[in-house]
Amino acid sequence: MNHRAYPIIKRSGCINWSEIPVLKIDHVLWLPDAGIQAEGQLYYDEDGLYLHMRATEENIRAEYTEPLSPVCCDSCLEFFFQIEGEENYFNFEINPNGCMCIQYGKEERFDIVQENGKEYFSVTTNETDDGWEVFYRIPLKFIRLFHQDYAFDRDIKANMYKCGNYTVTKHFLAWKPINTEKPNFHKPECFGTMTFEDVHSTEQD
Repeated sequence: MNHRAYPIIKRSGCINWSEIPVLKIDHVLWLPDAGIQAEGQLYYDEDGLYLHMRATEENIRAEYTEPLSPVCCDSCLEFFFQIEGEENYFNFEINPNGCMCIQYGKEERFDIVQENGKEYFSVTTNETDDGWEVFYRIPLKFIRLFHQDYAFDRDIKANMYKCGNYTVTKHFLAWKPINTEKPNFHKPECFGTMTFEDVHSTEQD
């Protein structure tokens, strides 16, 4: 069993992402290795959780633009997380257009549409020399719509994924491995641990 853990460190002001620990989305699942790579970074402050995810892939697919579209069919980077001690979890899925599919729940999940979603979540996507990347923020006030008194005082269980169901080369990658016969990212029992740390740290797992 792989017991990966990742420290989400606290930062404020102008951020140098090179000082934020890197999380490798490097478990190739269900299909042969397509040569695609991905990684993620997270930090937090009093107002929210901040993410940077990056993919290395040649044939980028970015067809969807409307909220709640099946962006997993495009080149897609995903972040699923569950507050420690809770059963329900959030899934954030995003394509190179900044189109987001957001859900909350467990076996039965409901869709979330946030007005002015790109602005609300501060979504920025960029094409890079070898792929694409996304930056976004999950406001603490958004999490409190579901967990009223939460304040980054409990750690989270989480996973990060890279997929592309209709890309030139279909692929599935994860930070924490999933032991199922068929593709299924919705396995919170396979989430890894992410700890909130109010200390300076550049160590990575």
